[in-house]
Amino acid sequence: MDNIIGKLRNLDAYPKVNEDFYSRTLSGGVITLASSIVMVLLFISELRLYLHAVTETKLVVDTSRGETLRINFDVTFPALPCSLLSLDAMDISGEQHLDVKHDIIKKRLDSHGNAIEARPDGIGAPKIENPLQRHGGRLEHNETYCGSCYGGESADDDCCNSCEEVREAYRKKGWALSNPDLIDQCKREGFLQRIKDEDGEGCNIYGSLEVNKVAGNFHFAPGKSFQQSNVHVHDLLAFQKDSFNISHKINRLTYGEYFPGVVNPLDSVQWRQDTPSATYQYFIKVVPTVYKDVSGNTIQSNQFSVTEHVKTAEVGRLQSLPAVFFFYDLSPIKVTFTEEHVSFLHFLTNVCAIVGGVFTVSGILDSFVYHGQKVIKKKMELGKFS
Repeated sequence: MDNIIGKLRNLDAYPKVNEDFYSRTLSGGVITLASSIVMVLLFISELRLYLHAVTETKLVVDTSRGETLRINFDVTFPALPCSLLSLDAMDISGEQHLDVKHDIIKKRLDSHGNAIEARPDGIGAPKIENPLQRHGGRLEHNETYCGSCYGGESADDDCCNSCEEVREAYRKKGWALSNPDLIDQCKREGFLQRIKDEDGEGCNIYGSLEVNKVAGNFHFAPGKSFQQSNVHVHDLLAFQKDSFNISHKINRLTYGEYFPGVVNPLDSVQWRQDTPSATYQYFIKVVPTVYKDVSGNTIQSNQFSVTEHVKTAEVGRLQSLPAVFFFYDLSPIKVTFTEEHVSFLHFLTNVCAIVGGVFTVSGILDSFVYHGQKVIKKKMELGKFS
């Protein structure tokens, strides 16, 4: 038994030095104090990393198919009334959403940016005061009102009972409504007068769009849109104006849900129009993104980058549509963010490395200082130190 204990004693890698041979110095105390402080600070830093989740980033090819893209927006036009403003969306697959109204809210603003009133989209409200019937006569008390669509009927029994319905019928036909005063419904509802009354107002439009996950665009522009000879055009003649101010501020624009750390580069961006007419274009590259938190919850969203371009035109020469376009394209690469905690073994390894590393370096530094002091002291005693 004593033989085994003796062999174990010979394996001791940490031979002990008798305290009678210890030499305590001031420099050693300073180095010990400094190294202890460094050790504590590094330990606290490592403990914080261990307690908080770290995010791992990975790039993969996006193989998803048949999904949709949700676009959330909040845009303010300080010089374009809500009655003129419309929203269209289209993509390269040929799908179009013209004059979008569902999930969209428009808020009228005065010249100072204060809200005036919230009302349903459309100009004016129907007034059935002896209106003109489709067959040409005036509405009698015992008749049901059925207004003419002025050639825009899709079927013989179609009725247009408001100015908005006539404009919609013309839009579906691909026609422009050049003179609203010739339309009984528009004249009764005060279409042009309402536009004049709202001159100088602004509009805050916000909501969301659900579009195919392919390249496309959505844009804000005055007037109703329609297809004419396979060309997308807007009916601006009805407003009898030479120029439109599309100055705007993007309060918020996101492609998908919010997730921690996302940066939306167009939030709070604004542009002021200094020319009579202009077209403002944003070219957006959308990057599909998946965020997984430590609890295992997954958020399917997107990030995006953007470049801008503006085209101007002289007064009376609307060479391009006065509008704000958002052209978007999808990146083939998907970014995956995964939150995860550092393992305890990894934390323990780092703590041991901190303690051992600081202890070793401080020992080397203490030895260098101690022997340096001895050499200097010896030379001073011999009178050779100068």
